[in-house]
Formats: sequence, structure tokens, C-alpha cells
Amino acid sequence: MSQAAVPQYLGKDFSEAPPGHRFSLYLEAWNADWKLDDRNKTQAIKRVLPLPTDSVEALTALRDRQLKLAQALGAEIFDALATAPFATGLGIEHPLENGFAFLDPHGLPYLPGSGVKGVLRAAARELATGDWGGKEDWEEKTIPWLFGSEPGAEPLERGALSFWDVIPQLPQNKSTKEVEMRVDVMTPHQNHYYQDGSTPHDSGQPIPIPFLTVPSGALFRFIVTCDERYLPDNRLKGDGWKKLLRAAFVHAYEWLGFGAKTAVGYGAMQIDLEAAAATERKRFSDDEERRRLAAEDARKQQLAQMSPVDRAIREYLDTRADKNQPEINALATGIEQNRIVGVEKHEIARRLQAMMREEKCWKETSAAKNPGKDKDHQRTLKVLSWIAGN
Repeated sequence: MSQAAVPQYLGKDFSEAPPGHRFSLYLEAWNADWKLDDRNKTQAIKRVLPLPTDSVEALTALRDRQLKLAQALGAEIFDALATAPFATGLGIEHPLENGFAFLDPHGLPYLPGSGVKGVLRAAARELATGDWGGKEDWEEKTIPWLFGSEPGAEPLERGALSFWDVIPQLPQNKSTKEVEMRVDVMTPHQNHYYQDGSTPHDSGQPIPIPFLTVPSGALFRFIVTCDERYLPDNRLKGDGWKKLLRAAFVHAYEWLGFGAKTAVGYGAMQIDLEAAAATERKRFSDDEERRRLAAEDARKQQLAQMSPVDRAIREYLDTRADKNQPEINALATGIEQNRIVGVEKHEIARRLQAMMREEKCWKETSAAKNPGKDKDHQRTLKVLSWIAGN
């Protein structure tokens, strides 16, 4: 029976711990004399896979918080769908030979922003050569402006772009109905050569080594911000850097991959059209809301600068049910029905008089055979009576 190498006071049930904690702190792979039994490795790593309810909720909350912060900062968001398993941090030391990168202290799988930056820089370099069907406007001089100088270069300068850590949304396992990671196996055949120094040959005994991955179908949200103060070329500002970055992401999805073992197909992705469309709808909705708030603020400032009479008239006209009703008609009805409050009727009538004169419908006399049917004349007489205080 395998056990975890932890103090007894921690108990024996680690099923509710996040996968990163079960993998790094509470790994159940040791036998009674605290030796690692190779036969327990696969079972031990399988116990790491499921995400308990608290971890699923924490993962969702972290992604939502990232998204809201990114939207508030005006960051650029690139949504992707993993078309192959994703692995990262395999070089981290671990009893099972291959480690995995978990976000501390949450114990959830993640891709560090530094890793994203490295892949995108490589994609930019390849696009800048023009060997991939088009440069997509990438130039060699643009790369250090956006990504910073190369390590070891002098002088060291930072780039305009900042890449956030990526927390993938793991899919639900169709058979277990659980949100979980996945175990893959690598089988090196040349152990006799790599470890014993024997002559390599094709009849070596394969040794299965299990390792953790994020399964295909996971959703990755890449978030990038840009400090345009570091961009010496105005063409890169605004949408300029965004266009370049979109091309680099598309190239990286298809040809480079993210994380480890990309040479054998791991880390491949494609644009998540559904999530991208949802993000665009949200961005459009946010833009509409900002425009609405800006218009409302401008209206408040405009009203604050008006006289009490003009303010009362404007507020009444803005709240009329039929927005297509001519303002003169609406204002006359409002005066007649005493629906404009806060100012004297005769003061409002004087404003209506000015409006009618401007519209060339102020008629103190009428040339009609039946003046009683002359609407402009009758309204003029009514306004005059209101001005007189009647």
C-alpha cells in the first residue's frame, strides 16, 4: 500500500487537495520502508489527476479575475483551444522523474508568462525572415522594441509588451465526468546507452515513464499589455502592435506550440472562435457602456451650465415618451398640462415663443378665412396668454 511522505498529523486523505499539492507535497507513491516502487508510479500519478470542487472553483475565479482586470486595463486578449495535450515544467525535479509547473499557492496547472513571451519572440523572429509566406509586417528591429533586448545583450532594455501567466480551463473527462488532468507516457528505448554507456542499438527495452499533462480541449487565455512609451515608432502604437501580435500568436499556435515536448506535437493550439467572439461581444458592450456614460456625463455638465428655465425644459423634453414628437408640440403640451415643474409658466412660455419664432411659426395675426383653424395662430395666442400670466 503506497503512502504519502508527510507527517502523520496531516492525515491520510488528500483527495480534496489541489493537484499541484498532491503531486509535489503529498505524493502517494512510497512503500512501507519509504522506497519508491516503480509499480506505484502510474497509480500515484493517476491519483493526482482529478481537480476537487474547491480547485475547480478557484481556477474559475482566478480566470474571471484575470479577465476583469485585463478588460479594465485595456489589455489584448487571445483565446485559444488546445488541439493536443499540453505539458510544462517537465524538467522540475520530482521523484517520478518528470515534474510539472503548478501555480503556487493554488496548486493549479499554469503556463508562466515568461514561457509565452519566449514562444512569441521565436514566432516573431520566424515571421520577420519572410520564409513563412509573408512577414506580416514584422521586422528585425521591431522585435527588441516589443520583447526587449536579448539576454546578454548590451545595453539591456525592456520591451513594451508584458505577458501574463496563463491558467488553462481544463475540460471535463467524458467518462468520469470530472475536471481532471491527464497522464501520458514516454518510452525511451536507449536506456542502456544513456545510462550504462553501452553501444546503442534498436533492440533496447522500452521503459514507460508516466508524466502529467493538461488534456487537449483545454481553453487557454493569453493576455498581453503594452506600455506604448517604449515604442519609438508611432506606427506600432494603437492597433499596430496588436496586429503584429495576432500574427505571431497564429504562427505559434500552428508551428511552434507552447510548453514542453512541442517537437513531438505537444502544446499545439488553434484560435478559440467561440471565446474570441464572446470577448469581442463583451468588448463592444463595454465600449457602448463607456459611450453611454460619457454621453450622460456630458449631458450632466451641459445641464449644470444652463439656467433653471432651460434646464427644466431640457429635462422635460428628454423624458418625453415620444422622442419623435416635435419639441414645440411637446413643450406646448407640457405647459398646458402643468407637467414642467420648478419654474413659472410664463418663463417657459417665453422660451416657447423664441422657439416658434426661430421655426417661423409665430403668428400673432392670421390671413386665413377661418383663423380658428390656423394652428400656428391659435398656438401663438395661447402662448401670449401664458406670457401674460393666464
